[in-house]
Amino acid sequence: MPPTVSVVVPTHNSSKTLAACLAAIHRQRHPVTEVIVVDDASTDDTREIARRFPCRLLVTDRNAGPAAARNRGIQASSGDLIFFLDSDCAPEPDALGNALAILRDQPDVACVHGIYSLEPLIDDGPVEAYRLLHGHYWRLRNVGRVRTTLFAICLIRREVFDSVGLFDEKLRASEDVEIGDRMGDRYGIVLTDTMVCRHDDDSRLGALLRKQFHRSQMLIPVARAERGPAGIRANTRAGLLTATLVPATLPTALLTGGWPVLSLLFFVLFTVAEPALLRFVLRQRGPAFTAFFFGVHLLVQLAVVSGALVGGLRHLVDRDFGPTRAGLAAKTSR
Repeated sequence: MPPTVSVVVPTHNSSKTLAACLAAIHRQRHPVTEVIVVDDASTDDTREIARRFPCRLLVTDRNAGPAAARNRGIQASSGDLIFFLDSDCAPEPDALGNALAILRDQPDVACVHGIYSLEPLIDDGPVEAYRLLHGHYWRLRNVGRVRTTLFAICLIRREVFDSVGLFDEKLRASEDVEIGDRMGDRYGIVLTDTMVCRHDDDSRLGALLRKQFHRSQMLIPVARAERGPAGIRANTRAGLLTATLVPATLPTALLTGGWPVLSLLFFVLFTVAEPALLRFVLRQRGPAFTAFFFGVHLLVQLAVVSGALVGGLRHLVDRDFGPTRAGLAAKTSR
């Protein structure tokens, strides 16, 4: 008898994308057993949109974050497998079937997650195009057996949660990475380019930088809690280092007659720090967009570094800032 599949969609103020997400779920070539939408205290018409579709809607009265929403969905679900999908993602019709094939053909694999398409769910301009290019690239670069779980589009065996516990509700970022670390070597994890979704990404530069800054504050606390080798990294050390040196060397302009020679040199080094990324962007969008891409990419890398430093300092001052170190053994119920 084939395994049953429960779809869990955590959502918060997703009126822009939820209809496309749910419609794409119901277009899957492989049937699903149930669709559970967990509304995390939305203030727009997210709930009304969910009610237009054949799904079960769970509502929370306070915003508790994606970890808590996913946990509630897990506990309410009945499937042997759980298909997690963020509400700003629309999977291609063969996404679920392709993930199921990997689980069937590789019995030691317990988790399959996929990549973003280069085509946006809703085209909102060049900043979003930057995000999708980079998000597609670094996921594609890591396709294969990995140690990191990313739950934007992910199929996972229920037994994993029975064994390692639920998501750490203390975390509002990196909660999927943290649970992947708890899976350790007991469960195989595959990142595949056959499980694809169109994604509606950040389209305003200021909002993007703020999000990267806040999310990056968990990088050091989560890394310190890791029990195995580091997993997928979206950004390379060389890229982060050369990006940091661009503004750090600006004061040297006072010694060179007002010309920021060193900063310009480090910006050039930053653009070539990951040659495969440079070639990928050039091939996809041409030279003009590549210049725009690396200008935005520099600002994003600086936001990541700044957030990580602030988060590291907060973790040193307050050891409770970061993943929960106890109490993660909560089991799922059916």
